[in-house]
Amino acid sequence: MTCQRSDIYWRDALYSAVSLAPGNVQAAAAWLSDRRGRSITGESLRKKLRGVEGESLSMEMAELLTEYLQQFVDTESRATDWIASLGAQFNLMVDYVPPPPPGGWPDELAAMRNKLLELSELTGKLAGAGREALADRAVSITEANLMQDLSREVRTLCFRFERNVNRAATQPVGRD
Repeated sequence: MTCQRSDIYWRDALYSAVSLAPGNVQAAAAWLSDRRGRSITGESLRKKLRGVEGESLSMEMAELLTEYLQQFVDTESRATDWIASLGAQFNLMVDYVPPPPPGGWPDELAAMRNKLLELSELTGKLAGAGREALADRAVSITEANLMQDLSREVRTLCFRFERNVNRAATQPVGRD
């Protein structure tokens, strides 16, 4: 039987990201073994990631796994989801914000307009997901995951928008 994992829990978020990386847990274990100079099998890493009784995942290993995950385009943003989940357990909000293009956008104002439209769309999705989740006066793990993901997308987009605003404000007026 497959365990239902949720990014609400930091260990699940890290396990999910590792599972999405090329080669899954086996490749991550091989990379860790090479990097640390200490052997770890895929099964041993899987137990640590799942939090099997008697198994623990050190902060050093979590950091190395994050470094490993950041190598892959498909898992770059997911590589730090576990940190966001851990932070949330302690009332801290942490979000991954992708880097801007070098030098910013050629047209910062157009980038700002596009982000505002995207923000409107995302907040609509979040409102819809929230309305549906609350209709039965209970929030399932699946509903919580969706609302958490949408909330993070909204916050990330707001950070990116703020970056555009700051760049646009420092550009000379009338610049081509």
